[in-house]
Amino acid sequence: MTPSARTPDGSAGDADYATIGGGYTRYRQPEPAFEAAIAAALGDAAAVLNVGAGAGSYEPRDRTVTAVEPSASMRAQRPPDLVPAVDATAEALPFGDDAFDAAMTTFSVHQWADLEGGLRELRRVAAGPVVVMTCDPALLDRFWLHEYAPEVIATEAARYPSLDRVAAGLGGRVEVIGLPVPLGCVDRFGEAYYGRPEGLLDPEARRANSAWSFVGPAVQERFTDRLGGDLASGEWDRRYGHLRTQPTFDGSLVLVVSRPSD
Repeated sequence: MTPSARTPDGSAGDADYATIGGGYTRYRQPEPAFEAAIAAALGDAAAVLNVGAGAGSYEPRDRTVTAVEPSASMRAQRPPDLVPAVDATAEALPFGDDAFDAAMTTFSVHQWADLEGGLRELRRVAAGPVVVMTCDPALLDRFWLHEYAPEVIATEAARYPSLDRVAAGLGGRVEVIGLPVPLGCVDRFGEAYYGRPEGLLDPEARRANSAWSFVGPAVQERFTDRLGGDLASGEWDRRYGHLRTQPTFDGSLVLVVSRPSD
């Protein structure tokens, strides 16, 4: 299998984390509700492979984890209590068949150059469940951002693969589990700001969400001008203010869990 083309940093997907990944860990912390859902999906797996591991946000601390991360910038941000990540790509995993009890990947599949190749590799090396945290592109327009920066939503919809495609690529018995986003979600991906819109006026917050790196400065300036104006005038709160106290948001985030066929 031929690995995908990589940037000088080693990033193997469509985003260059040498440029956008510098402050990633300040904004993208593991959300406990998502951690619990991933742990439940992994079941009793003791040896887990984490592909596209980044800075290690969702790696279980109570299991033996092997991490794979192609970006040098992201590998450098891994905390010292985690194992160093292997420099490799999803499409060419340097492990034998059924080498792990389970495999996982979070916020990663939309960046792979060869989605089906990467999913086949996850299924090949995992004897048990494969757990994929991703977003359903068909549900992205539930988030109010589509009215303020439709280019960002369109970018995400084009990048994220359909759930049918992910399921077909994994094979086996597939379950899709919705992940409601908590109001105080500490993993500040886009929908985490559903009830705290002021947060997205921070350019570093947008930088920690790779979709913004695909739209030009004119889009970002228009977004901040309009959102800032609507917050100042009260227009955003007239339309969406109920979200400020809504405990969770049913957006696009899901777990796709594949288990071997009986």
